[in-house]
Amino acid sequence: MERVFLVAGGVKGDSVLEMEESLGELEGLVNTAGGEVIETAWQFLPGLKSSTLIGKGKLEEINTRINELNIDVVVFDNSLTPTQLRNIEEYLDCRVVDRTQLILDIFALHAQTREGKLQVELAQLEYLLPRIVGMGKELSRLGGGIGTRGPGETQLEVQRRRIRQRITLLKEKLKVMEKQRRTQRQRRINQRIFTVSIIGYTNSGKTTLLKALSKDEELEPRDELFATLSPVSRKVFLGLNYEVVFNDTVGFIRKLPHTIVESFKATLEETVYSDLIVHVIDGSDKNWDDKKKASEKVLKEINADGIPRLVVLNKIDRIPEEELELLKAAHPDYVFISALSKDGTDILKMRVLDTLKNKIGKEG
Repeated sequence: MERVFLVAGGVKGDSVLEMEESLGELEGLVNTAGGEVIETAWQFLPGLKSSTLIGKGKLEEINTRINELNIDVVVFDNSLTPTQLRNIEEYLDCRVVDRTQLILDIFALHAQTREGKLQVELAQLEYLLPRIVGMGKELSRLGGGIGTRGPGETQLEVQRRRIRQRITLLKEKLKVMEKQRRTQRQRRINQRIFTVSIIGYTNSGKTTLLKALSKDEELEPRDELFATLSPVSRKVFLGLNYEVVFNDTVGFIRKLPHTIVESFKATLEETVYSDLIVHVIDGSDKNWDDKKKASEKVLKEINADGIPRLVVLNKIDRIPEEELELLKAAHPDYVFISALSKDGTDILKMRVLDTLKNKIGKEG
């Protein structure tokens, strides 16, 4: 397990609480990638430094602690420019990874399907392309830990031209898969099969909910970030001869890198063409409202914010009874469930059915 030092830079006036929450989330990402956070540091400046993001004095402090604590890798909560990444790594003489690279690394760990692997490779190569100049040292240590997994040493050591060629090829392959999905989607529309997309913050219980609704025991939810990358579809019987296709989707997160949104756009488009979105929230998380807003932001990015939506507060078995009653009073339109115990899932199915019947009425 690699020893990790977390660093964040912010502008004066930024919320300390938000920075602490973001760093807490970053620690969860590091744990998922197989690292152990040893220490954390942050700095607020009048403006972030274009060359090193944070001040030289702060970097000196961090460098001292790196040597004292035998740190393997420094992970920044910010997205670093190629110049910042190169300068900081030379200054600290330690491997440096930014938030985007860490998330891409976890995606590389979890990509199971052919499409998922192609999407991850595309995102990684597009991240790498502007950073390849002067990356002799970085390229020589690829495959050596957090932030280095993915397409592989031989593909990353090629020149820019060959990387661009690979990117073009990947996009062409993904277009073919997108066309196949479009054909399948059109077939469902012609047969008037309704689709419901389960979306939400990563690790909110989406896969557990799909397992509960579909009664598919082969689905294996995992208690880790970004466990689902490729869409998983299952038929769910709602009663009254209504059978609906439910899609489990990739989890959202704060500051979801643009390269990921772009590379996974074809997958995320399944949500855009849904008849209904079921937005799953981990109600036991004290920051659930912030994470709800982060998910809504991604929905807006992919132009899915206009689709009818049901908000589902999950994991009610972890919420104290008095607090749960207050939540129910404050949010009467939400559906309250425990996907694990299946408590409330019948009510959810009724709400989904009612929403879809209203949609039929409006269309017909």
